[in-house]
Amino acid sequence: MYAYLKALHIVFIVTWFAGMFYIVRLFIYNREAQDKPEPERSILQAQFAIMIRRLWLGITWPSAILTLILGPAVLVLGNWQATFGEAAGRWLEVKLGFVLLLYIYFFSLHRIYRQQLAGIFAWKAQKLRVWNEVATIFLIPIVMLATVKTAISWLWGLLGLIGFIIVLMSAIKIYKAFRKQ
Repeated sequence: MYAYLKALHIVFIVTWFAGMFYIVRLFIYNREAQDKPEPERSILQAQFAIMIRRLWLGITWPSAILTLILGPAVLVLGNWQATFGEAAGRWLEVKLGFVLLLYIYFFSLHRIYRQQLAGIFAWKAQKLRVWNEVATIFLIPIVMLATVKTAISWLWGLLGLIGFIIVLMSAIKIYKAFRKQ
């Protein structure tokens, strides 16, 4: 039973992340449609509203909920909670910290979802492009911690994550310069 629940947990993590990655792209396109002349703006935004709603409510939210249900089930069935407070469980505690931050990020996306469907475009497209990469920043340490567990070098892991963030932000700046040309 444990292996099946773990497999399902991974499947819903993947679909949850896919939803989070794609929803921000749709937010960007919806925001950029705001700058189009009528009737193009209305047509695009009506279509994006349908796509955003279906993705968010049909895939992303259910995946987040199932991930949240299956995660503790895998934790208990695998007896991982027995490692809390011990050196062997540090990886899990740090991973759960990143997961908590990921849910905070998810709720920030829900706020943007509600704003955009209400016709409020508080975020510029460039800021959304940067915000789109936050999920990737959480994905890497969560997967590394779940895979490598106690063998992870905290120093190299942290330096690697910081290096990745620097490369990612540099790529966003290069892309912005390329788009302006």
